[in-house]
Amino acid sequence: MMTDSTTDSAPDPAPGSSLADTEFVVRSMAQTAVDNEREFGDLDAVVGDGDFGYSLARGFEIVLADWNDFDRSNPAAFLQKVAMVIAGRVGGTSGPLWGTAFLRASGAVRGKDELTGGDVVAMLRSAVEGIKARGNSDLGDKTLLDSLVPATDALEAEVAAGTDAAASVARMAAVARSTADATTSMLAKRGRASYTGERSIGSPDPGAVAVAVMLERLSDEWAHR
Repeated sequence: MMTDSTTDSAPDPAPGSSLADTEFVVRSMAQTAVDNEREFGDLDAVVGDGDFGYSLARGFEIVLADWNDFDRSNPAAFLQKVAMVIAGRVGGTSGPLWGTAFLRASGAVRGKDELTGGDVVAMLRSAVEGIKARGNSDLGDKTLLDSLVPATDALEAEVAAGTDAAASVARMAAVARSTADATTSMLAKRGRASYTGERSIGSPDPGAVAVAVMLERLSDEWAHR
């Protein structure tokens, strides 16, 4: 496993430092989406159309069903295939947003066989920028970005400190949960929830919660690999 050049003596904190690790992360995310379909849907139904959980679960079900057929020549090729499945098969706004996130993450590490902690941060930053552009959204709009961006900031700090993988993912999960919970008091400015105005205040954003639940599960599974 490669180490970041800024922390030569420390273990690489990247939770996606090889193809096997990348597969582990994506599979954990996919299973979380499938297992939490009802929870995510119920959250979305409060002020949205309620299809978020269903759409995400159906897309990631296909990812799991096609798992053995994905290109595994390198992490970027694998992520690109996952992106194509999600973008092409997930309904509503979730498909374009999550598909773009995976595609941008893939592009950030194209041609690399081993990834450093800095590479993983770059992947997440690229995913964030893709989501912003595709959804015309930003921090403070009450979207998944309000959980994903702080979690990415947390990972970047852990990478700089030379923290190991398990602790880094645990820190990301904790930050994602606190920031997802904080969206409860926010006014939705994007998506169907924005049409409800002040009624959107009082419940957390489903996408932000999904990011938190995925990272919490990943943290637990990473610690027991």
